[in-house]
Amino acid sequence: MLGVIINTKAGKRSYLRQRYYLFDLLKSQQMAYTYHITRYAGHASELSRMLVEQGYDRLLVLGGDGTLSEVINGVMHASLSDKSHISVGLMPRGTGNDWGRYWGLDKDYKKSLARFFSGTPHPIDVGCLTLRRAGVEEKHYFVNSVGFGIDARTCERAQVLKYYVGSHGLNYFFGLLSAVFTHRSIPVLMQVEHDVTESGECSRQEWQQPLFTMNIGNGPFSGGGIRQNPDADPTDGLFHAMFVTTPSFKDIMRALPKLFNGRLPEVEFIRNFTAQRVLIQTDEHIVIEKDGILVDACGPYEVSLIPHALNFIA
Repeated sequence: MLGVIINTKAGKRSYLRQRYYLFDLLKSQQMAYTYHITRYAGHASELSRMLVEQGYDRLLVLGGDGTLSEVINGVMHASLSDKSHISVGLMPRGTGNDWGRYWGLDKDYKKSLARFFSGTPHPIDVGCLTLRRAGVEEKHYFVNSVGFGIDARTCERAQVLKYYVGSHGLNYFFGLLSAVFTHRSIPVLMQVEHDVTESGECSRQEWQQPLFTMNIGNGPFSGGGIRQNPDADPTDGLFHAMFVTTPSFKDIMRALPKLFNGRLPEVEFIRNFTAQRVLIQTDEHIVIEKDGILVDACGPYEVSLIPHALNFIA
């Protein structure tokens, strides 16, 4: 059973032309489906949860990274004991298109739809950000990445730019430039964990340093094509992450040219690591971005990986 979730506000491309093409395609294939249009922030999460609880096992998302993230959240919060049979696909309509970029899905909606209807379901890992707000535990799921420090401030400023200049991939780059020279590092205590044996024995690292920026990646792209974790693979059961403490102006200028070419791990002041679980403790209130969606709360925070939680069709 196919459920289609459409965000008409994502991106700037013609919605009606894409919608009519999709519906004609479904009609030609005599495929039964239902569709819903999102009306407000968080609506896609409500819709996807409702659909999978009604028995829909294939979801097609017409939207951006944020819409897809909402859909994943709805699926993961659904009252199903096993979600590994559920498959999700994407026709990108957003600004950054970081998740679609990894899978080779671009602005050509006809090719993206062809990939959905003829592609292969790939088991993918899903990340979970756990925090507490007003004493209540919350779980926020993500597929692409979660970011702290400059990573989150860049997303915050890119969203402001969107209201003035529209949805453009370069919003993230200009947002980065506007934030990077004014942001200050905050003290954090980090704990990084791996499962290293079949019996569940855990390898653990711990350090206490100022945090300027950190991106924990399930996928390699963020911020409209920035490759902070170029080796990240959403099917390998690992997070690939980068951590920066207190870079100098010279450090920042040396790193900027490497943001898009996959050579950022070569910069010596960046700490790169892999993990399946990351614990972050800080006394400060901070903003976090997950798949381009902003979340703010006080620590501590836990970022954990759920291997092969569901499928992505591409």
